[in-house]
Amino acid sequence: MKKWMKGLLSATVLSLSVAQAVAGETVVRLATTTSTYNSGLLDVLLPVFEQKHQTRIHVIAVGTGKALRMGRAGDVDLVMTHAPGAEKKFVDEGFGINARSLMYNDFVLVGPAQDPAGLKSANSVADAMARIASGNAVFVSRGDDSGTHKKETGLWHKASVTPTFSSYREVGQGMGKVLQIADELNGYTLTDRGTWLAYEDRLQLKLVFEGDKALFNPYQVILVNPELHKGLNTLGAENLQRWLISEEGQKLIGDFRIKGKALFHASAS
Repeated sequence: MKKWMKGLLSATVLSLSVAQAVAGETVVRLATTTSTYNSGLLDVLLPVFEQKHQTRIHVIAVGTGKALRMGRAGDVDLVMTHAPGAEKKFVDEGFGINARSLMYNDFVLVGPAQDPAGLKSANSVADAMARIASGNAVFVSRGDDSGTHKKETGLWHKASVTPTFSSYREVGQGMGKVLQIADELNGYTLTDRGTWLAYEDRLQLKLVFEGDKALFNPYQVILVNPELHKGLNTLGAENLQRWLISEEGQKLIGDFRIKGKALFHASAS
């Protein structure tokens, strides 16, 4: 890179840094799931916090697996995810600290209105998954190591099914895109209820199975361990976490509605 261009870039970065310093603004990097982003929840929560704390939240919406990998690498200050097993490992190995319960919703199975695999009459989610496989119905998987993908993998195992049937599709996309693809293919997919409610009116898909306790979907917010990485904004991350589990943050989560329906239930204690 030419010297004058390097100088220009350096000056630009310096100017931005000075502007932030003058404004008293800090930046917190949050890696979170596409479900919290696609549902619209963050658009309600974060501006309230940012205004009160003169803090800008830089949101990276990815699958839970990638969010936790970013935490391990010190690329973010905190994570908001929904895969209890992976989160426990993240904390147990020392990469995350101060894990706090934040909220929960549940997963549902959605599919074609005509429901060719007969999921509406399934007596359990394991039965529903087995019906999809045995009927070789189209199933669109996120296939991206997200919390939803991890849940799906566990459900196939619960149903004693290896998803190798010919109509199984792994697409490596976020939840919103997966719902759109399933809609185009007239297939089934697993989704968190929040994203489903946010996308329901745009799709021909219908909710075909819900309610099994195995579909419970808890979210946690976890700080990245500052002892492992330099340059983390741990103070800002702590402030955000504290606010999310505060009475105000929890009320905003509980009050968030689409078409009068709650998408998430606050669970901090």
